[in-house]
Amino acid sequence: MSTSTELDDFPTLTQRYQRELLAHCYRMSGSVHEAEDLVQETFLRAWKAAADFEGRSSVRTWLYRIATNVCLTSLEGRPRRPLPAGLGTPDALAGDALELDHEIAWLEPVPDAAVVVAERDSIRLAFVAALQHLPARQRAVLILRDVLRWSAAEVAEALDTSTAAVNSALQRAHAQLADRRLTEETVRPDLTPAQHQLLDRYVEAFWRKDVDTIVSMLTAEAVWEMPPFTSWFRGPAKIGWLIGNECPGGSHDMPMLATSANGQPAFGLYMRAPEGDFHPFQLQVLELDGDLVRHVSAFFDPRLFATFGLPERLPADHPAPVAR
Repeated sequence: MSTSTELDDFPTLTQRYQRELLAHCYRMSGSVHEAEDLVQETFLRAWKAAADFEGRSSVRTWLYRIATNVCLTSLEGRPRRPLPAGLGTPDALAGDALELDHEIAWLEPVPDAAVVVAERDSIRLAFVAALQHLPARQRAVLILRDVLRWSAAEVAEALDTSTAAVNSALQRAHAQLADRRLTEETVRPDLTPAQHQLLDRYVEAFWRKDVDTIVSMLTAEAVWEMPPFTSWFRGPAKIGWLIGNECPGGSHDMPMLATSANGQPAFGLYMRAPEGDFHPFQLQVLELDGDLVRHVSAFFDPRLFATFGLPERLPADHPAPVAR
């Protein structure tokens, strides 16, 4: 048995590495719920194999090796998790019927609170969506090499392959991402005062259902997508039509609670129910471009509200937002 004190105290071990392994499994799987299960399977396998740990690497590296292979086994033969704009279909036109598909396993957001702060630049929603375009082993190689900064030899040992195969897989992964113009983007650690004001106005505009104000906060090429709907919209005019005509809420029907996901600002949007209180409706993850909104991913999955620590309902007298 290794003399490592980390392995001797397994509860402390799991607590120490829980959040970074969750981020790793999330990048691989594209699902926060699957990632939680994959991390638990990683710790179970590590606990069973602790007696065989020889100390030839750090415990952290050993756990990542186990986690990567747990993910590869889980992903074998399974389709990638996309977002609607990544399906290869054209953006919808104003007036088009919304297409719904519950059969697709959609990409999910991850709460910032669940992962290590320093790793948020590599869990950006666009980057994780880009990873899903890669075969699972290429995905693993790119994450281990580019995100975790492992050497090619370390990756080869973890994946039971050659250094040449690792370098080849990394080259192919880079080429695929370049073809799609999808790369890792650095997340600004803090929002500017102007961006905070933008988000306040955004929340207040939804509360009033002021479509003109919402549209004024979008870039010219803004994208709005909302899994499990396959339809997605590009440009302020189309997005304005969508909110004005397809969103069921009216004025004072849609309060928002702030959270953060994938290193980006996010909001739980609630909808007024016939009884008067507010129920979870969609979780919006926003990508900003300066002082405007460039991309909104609105997830229609009520399970995410609990995942993000948001209440299951808001009272009918929930206070109205006030823009700064």
